[in-house]
Amino acid sequence: MLDAVLSRRTLLASAAGAGAAAALAPAVARAADAPGAPAPAPAPGAGPAAPGKAATPLRILMLGGTSFLGPEIVEEALAQGHTVTLFNRGKTRPDLFPGLEKLRGDRNGDVSALKGRSFDAVFDTSAYVPSHVRRVREALGDGVGHYTLVSTISVYAAMGASRDPIDEASAVATLPDPTVEKLTDATYGPLKALCEQAAEAAWPGRVAHVRPGLIVGPGDPTDRFTYWPARVARGGEVLAPGDGTDGAQCIDVRDLGRFVVRVAQDKTTGVYNAVGFEGPLSFAELLHGAKCALRHDVTFTWVPAAFLAEQKVGPWHNLPLWIPPEGNNPLRNAKAIGKGLTFRPVAQTVADTVAWLRDTRRDVAWGTGRAPGLSPAREAEVLAAWKAKGSGAR
Repeated sequence: MLDAVLSRRTLLASAAGAGAAAALAPAVARAADAPGAPAPAPAPGAGPAAPGKAATPLRILMLGGTSFLGPEIVEEALAQGHTVTLFNRGKTRPDLFPGLEKLRGDRNGDVSALKGRSFDAVFDTSAYVPSHVRRVREALGDGVGHYTLVSTISVYAAMGASRDPIDEASAVATLPDPTVEKLTDATYGPLKALCEQAAEAAWPGRVAHVRPGLIVGPGDPTDRFTYWPARVARGGEVLAPGDGTDGAQCIDVRDLGRFVVRVAQDKTTGVYNAVGFEGPLSFAELLHGAKCALRHDVTFTWVPAAFLAEQKVGPWHNLPLWIPPEGNNPLRNAKAIGKGLTFRPVAQTVADTVAWLRDTRRDVAWGTGRAPGLSPAREAEVLAAWKAKGSGAR
């Protein structure tokens, strides 16, 4: 998904950490192989599953389906007994799902493979500009029973601009010229909102708009949330942002995939914030949960937002998932929960993510180039500067 290369609209990354990151794989392997270490990451779609199969099998079209979220949706749909057809360019993991029908095409141009087809449900995780949706409408016409568009919480105009809660009725961002389809950090959210409008115009009364926040868990190509499980697995003193009370919201990719399939099965329509959790989760709870899930020889030094800003350590990219309180809008999710959105324990997501890192030997140069987080050298440098100011670890 494009979220892999676009940061939060209001929190552009600024400084990358100095120095090369130490190799993660050996540390992760040691943590994962230790007594009581987490089990290997489950296959896509694993975890708590709805009992049995769907009452009515659906003919499903998956637009995309081979990157991060897509495979989880496909696996869940297959587990529920549905028939799935994939439509994509065949460039990302083309060997995935060898037994499924695969239609080749491009959302930016050739969608002729869809012409004359009809489906009970369509899952769209790859629409970034309104013309993507309109081309599917032109090809499929009215042959769509239900359409689920995976959008984003970045559609909200107030996102990152205040502490006010956001629900599905909150205003969405707009563009001065809605005909412009140039995708940038500034236009990403408004263009997603226009995709929602295009889908509603194409199939009125048959569309579910699912707006997730940060999607996390095994297989995450962005390495954003992954920084924290990896950092805790490495052990030692961890630079933690703020005072621990700032909220942390994200969603496990497997929980999101299950919800998307549930929405189609139930023919649910409307707008839903697909973010965690059943109740508020603080950053301190997140990190201490990771400590309990991974290793106990970890200490957290909480560094105030103002000092981090002085050190040019930015939120969201240098310290993933974290947003300073003045721009940390809590997303309300009661509406989605009422339609069947459920969450696995955060500790399970943390443990499964570290197991995935171990099993794939994924080695990320944290804080260098485009990689999020802080390099070990940069983290140590900031911690030393903070302690020199007369503050210590808590």
